[in-house]
Amino acid sequence: MELSIISIGNSKGIRLTKTLMEKYNIKDTVELILEKGYMILKPKVEPRKGWEKSFKKMHEAGDDKLLMNDVFEDENFEEWN
Repeated sequence: MELSIISIGNSKGIRLTKTLMEKYNIKDTVELILEKGYMILKPKVEPRKGWEKSFKKMHEAGDDKLLMNDVFEDENFEEWN
């Protein structure tokens, strides 16, 4: 794909189409990766974003219980010494 460089104030930039923005899930920011003669634009992702809020909601609903015991009946702790 070929894009034109456009003037943006005293800087230069590129314009991405709405289709590209939607296809690659680009919101407000991208990560620019410079690698061996290439510039790679990558959507900025925040792994686990919103997890804290979700965990709090689960706790309030009493839905944060262990699904299985964290210690098994036949577990031998001596082998860890």
